Amino acid sequence: MATETSITRQAPYIEALGEQYGKDLTALTATRMPTAGYAPTVAGQDQAQLDAYTKATTAGQGIGAYAPYLTQAGAYSGPTGYQPFMSPYQQQVIDETLKQYDTQSAKGITGIGLQAAKSGNLGGGREGVMRSEYQNQSDMNRAMLNAQLLQQGFGQAQQGANAAYGQQMQMAGAAPKFQGQDIATLGSAGAIQQAQEQATLDAQREANRMYAYDPYERLGYMGAGLGNILGGMQGQYNTTVAPNQSALQQAMGILGTGIGAYKTFT
Repeated sequence: MATETSITRQAPYIEALGEQYGKDLTALTATRMPTAGYAPTVAGQDQAQLDAYTKATTAGQGIGAYAPYLTQAGAYSGPTGYQPFMSPYQQQVIDETLKQYDTQSAKGITGIGLQAAKSGNLGGGREGVMRSEYQNQSDMNRAMLNAQLLQQGFGQAQQGANAAYGQQMQMAGAAPKFQGQDIATLGSAGAIQQAQEQATLDAQREANRMYAYDPYERLGYMGAGLGNILGGMQGQYNTTVAPNQSALQQAMGILGTGIGAYKTFT
């Protein structure tokens, strides 16, 4: 009995494609992929961001920006806080005012003498009493005028100190706000630059990844196309092989024929 072997083969060009695909796949996967070229990277801080951090953490610029103004406000609130606001010409004003007062007071003494002369009491006891009373009153008025001038100068200086205290307190509140705005502006501008740098790094990383994966993608396309071809085509060549029977196979065939004939005869 003959043995037949049927071999179904694809077209030669398809077999060549499959063979080439296998070679390319083996060679490609045998080399390690250069992943370092497209590893994720983070853009560093922009100089504006660094400046913002420096301002925010430097004493007197970000942290504690209000401190100098509070210190100055404290100097204006103490018992001697008014002194820087005293007029440097105050004593001159007082001296000139008292001088004018003394001139007017002297005229009053002269008037008492004239009155005493008219009344015939010039040099008498009545004139002395009038002069004494007038002088006492004049001295008292002079002292009060001096005190009023001093009090007026002190009051003006105190008002100046209070105004300066309020200004310093306002600055203590405004300085951190303005500093914060500067810091925020620097941080925002730096963040924009950092985002741009990060976008550039990401784009470069994606370009490197595409370059590294290009051979794999092309080989994948080839494999997918080859699979579609193989799935849609039947074998193009069918070969039947009938090998020669051996002596034993021939003997068994004759024996089988004889047995069949005997069964038919009986």
